[in-house]
Amino acid sequence: MKKTNAMRILETLNINYEASEYDDDGEHKLEHGAAAHVAEKIGVDPDQVFKTIVFKSETKEVLVFCQSAASEINLKKARNAAGCKEVTPVKETELLALTGYIRGGCSPLGMKKQYRTFIDETALLYDTICVSAGVRGTQLKLNPNDLIKATNATVVDLVLE
Repeated sequence: MKKTNAMRILETLNINYEASEYDDDGEHKLEHGAAAHVAEKIGVDPDQVFKTIVFKSETKEVLVFCQSAASEINLKKARNAAGCKEVTPVKETELLALTGYIRGGCSPLGMKKQYRTFIDETALLYDTICVSAGVRGTQLKLNPNDLIKATNATVVDLVLE
């Protein structure tokens, strides 16, 4: 398995993780439930797979949100958490330039810059959660508190009810 920047960051911080590879079918459209399919492929509960969603605020600030694959992000809660009037998803064509990652392989770890990061509080319900390793076809399983530490994230309620 090829080491990713996300893996190197975790190792530098002495954070334990487990990497899981899976067959990537290239289906990464949010409306198709890609993260839930990933959960099935690596044998974990979809609630434990956290997708990384990148937004821009009305001031063009880049914001990173990690949300369980089993639920939708509440945009009002995301705006409130970030203290913004508006948040819009970063276009797929902008994602690589801003983060260093492509859709379906976007990790909250090791982006080109350290952006403000928010992780949904449901992560704390589990001993381990999964996030992208920074490439399609590889997930990292780690303790949510370690992810929070490594990304300097703020824990917030992001669930759409």
